[in-house]
Amino acid sequence: MKIHEYQGKEILRKFGVTVPRGIPCMSVEEAVKAAEELGGPVWVVKAQIHAGGRGKGGGVKVAKSLEQVKEYADQIMGMQLITHQTSPEGQKVRRLLIEEGADIKKELYVSLVTDRVTQKVVLMASSEGGMDIEEVAHSNPEKIHSIAIDPAVGLTDAEADGIAAKIGVPEGSIADARANLQGLYKAYWETDASLAEINPLILTGSGKVIALDAKFNFDANALFRHPEIVAYRDLDEEDPAEVEASKFDLAYISLDGNIGCLVNGAGLAMATMDTIKLFGGEPANFLDVGGGATAEKVTEAFKIMLKNPGLKAILVNIFGGIMRCDVIAEGVITASKAVQLQVPLVVRMKGTNEDLGKKMLADSGLPIISADTMEDAAKQVVAAAAGQA
Repeated sequence: MKIHEYQGKEILRKFGVTVPRGIPCMSVEEAVKAAEELGGPVWVVKAQIHAGGRGKGGGVKVAKSLEQVKEYADQIMGMQLITHQTSPEGQKVRRLLIEEGADIKKELYVSLVTDRVTQKVVLMASSEGGMDIEEVAHSNPEKIHSIAIDPAVGLTDAEADGIAAKIGVPEGSIADARANLQGLYKAYWETDASLAEINPLILTGSGKVIALDAKFNFDANALFRHPEIVAYRDLDEEDPAEVEASKFDLAYISLDGNIGCLVNGAGLAMATMDTIKLFGGEPANFLDVGGGATAEKVTEAFKIMLKNPGLKAILVNIFGGIMRCDVIAEGVITASKAVQLQVPLVVRMKGTNEDLGKKMLADSGLPIISADTMEDAAKQVVAAAAGQA
């Protein structure tokens, strides 16, 4: 789960990280009022979407008058903001953050992620923060410094001071940097985040260390412990099909192809998509119905896939271990009839009650293409999608 910058800064503030004063807004009028409330000669008008690269895309502008605040807010609110982290169509801006200006002397970068190999949290930092951090990582990886933090100890003073010095924080600002880095670590740890990033973390002309941006991703499996974070969820920023799938406990991710995939098990789903691509097709989605799929679940899965206007064929690939093939067959038949399926359907089943499931499909009277192997199933569905079946 992702959240907006202003929400991330609310979290950082709770853990003692210094952030600028700012006010989230849902309209141009609110943006002007926010600037008046903040006061000062300079404000930053920032688009709030779940993607980075907003500055390059025209979603961050510095205003030096209330008139400019209104002008920029009017430009940004409602725009389709396209960045390297959005789809080609971009993301519509529905929220703004109006923030006080900052005296930026130097831009730094810091982030925290979990390294599942070492089972430690890794702090990464660079002296080259800002909009081109990806290019820095690609062209000058030596400027990215990292340390693995022992979760039983946390980020120590020595570790925080060491990484701050490596990225060019002057001696007089080390204590301030330490407090901010340790606050970031505590925020990451106590909210069950999977990513916490500040880009840029700035040094001001007076030597203060301030988090000028905030990006958080959270482990969805831990959200039951954090209702206050769940409350941050913005469904407008998520794929409607993925939101609908979550209501039925379906693991669904939209992709760019035209072949729908319905599979039980994440590993088999990945292998199925790879096999489709191997034979020249493009998956339209990742969809794992899990081990406890019911006819209702399969029906909803079909409905979600069929909302994709570019869908040309569907492949159902089932391994009947915990999940029985006859149950899936019942679901496929029920779903096909319920949605009046108009695209070709290829089904491959292996495992528990395989023969019964295949017989149910054959006796259904539906135009289902049966396949016995992964290769055969992929070839059949790719041909069907191309209109060659």
